[in-house]
Amino acid sequence: MTTNMAASCSLVCCKEEREGDKAVMVRFSNGSVRNADKLDFSMYKSVDENNPRKRSRRILVAESERLSYVGNNFGTGSLKCNNLCKYYVGVLNKQTMQMEVHNAQLFNLQPVIPGETDTATSQDTTLTYREKVDSLISTFGTNKQKKALSSRRLNQVGSDTLHQAVAKAASNVIDQKGLEALQQEVAETESQGDLALHLPPCDANADKPEDVYLLDDLLTPVEFETLEMAGSKLAELSPEELQKMANDGGSLCVVKHLENLPTEDEARHKLARAAFYLSMLLKLARQKNITRKFGQEEGCPRIIQNKLLKTFTVETFNNGRVLNVVSTSMKAKIAAHSLAVLLHMGHMTADLTLLHRDLGITEARMIEVAKSMGLTLVRPARGKTEPGLQGEHKQASLLVPLIKYDQFMERRKRKKMH
Repeated sequence: MTTNMAASCSLVCCKEEREGDKAVMVRFSNGSVRNADKLDFSMYKSVDENNPRKRSRRILVAESERLSYVGNNFGTGSLKCNNLCKYYVGVLNKQTMQMEVHNAQLFNLQPVIPGETDTATSQDTTLTYREKVDSLISTFGTNKQKKALSSRRLNQVGSDTLHQAVAKAASNVIDQKGLEALQQEVAETESQGDLALHLPPCDANADKPEDVYLLDDLLTPVEFETLEMAGSKLAELSPEELQKMANDGGSLCVVKHLENLPTEDEARHKLARAAFYLSMLLKLARQKNITRKFGQEEGCPRIIQNKLLKTFTVETFNNGRVLNVVSTSMKAKIAAHSLAVLLHMGHMTADLTLLHRDLGITEARMIEVAKSMGLTLVRPARGKTEPGLQGEHKQASLLVPLIKYDQFMERRKRKKMH
């Protein structure tokens, strides 16, 4: 297709171009360059072609007799407009008087002044071969290479000044707190592990139990409204359908509350919506690889689906594809949020035995999550368990103030060998 622009010039569209065929447009951050024809340009690209987030990374270098300029299309120094807009550049062929239009990408070149070094790098301006390789790994390396580099740097012996500073700081802390108090804090931190990072938002100073873990923090009002249709379907299930759901391996926590829905419409629909969200959490905990179709069969709204993938899964790469998986730490996060939702459904009391079976985790792990949330553990009297389920059911209640368990004293003692 040809469009006439002037009497002696015409505009023609270029053919379909690949990512590497884009024209390059540069902008110098310190002003315009007088002798641009004397600059020596070099383009570097990432060698990781399988990673969809790294294969498009480029570094542009312009060298002159006085200064060198560097720009890239990733990181903090890149131009965000490349992701928001599409740019085109026209190249005029003076012989045919036709202008070809090509895709373009912008680079912001900044001068690199010799002699200036980062305070975090070595004081020696001459980089060794090992340091150059480490710099390349930190920029273009795979996740496995970056982890190995980070581990090696952490294990390197620091300078004498660093050792003296650490020794002095440690001595001051020991003098202020005492060795026994520090041992207590270390023991509590080790016993808690990563659970504290995955607990729902908590107001430990709340006056009422329902305000400690707010339902609005677990499900925003907008997200809660989108569950109206899905919750209504659960509320309309007959006792036979609920029994079939339990027999087919459904979540026993959800079935138990659906069997005892209140008769009042507002409370009934509110509990049914929470039950549907809880069922999605429990189903997510039993999955390994999560696809974008998760929850579609159950009628899960798109906003809830995105929330589950963003909050309770981690992204990994396999054969150039981005996959969502539920890691061990994410399963602990799902357990904590499920327990918080279950507390609101059961008047601040939850059945830990049913919950840990639905989540597919051990009872000890479930109790550990409940203790990290400051809940009160309750063991019902013998003979009051649910029919068809063996063993005593452990329950947890949320009472204010929250309980702070002494993790150091609760460590099990090893049995002596006789």
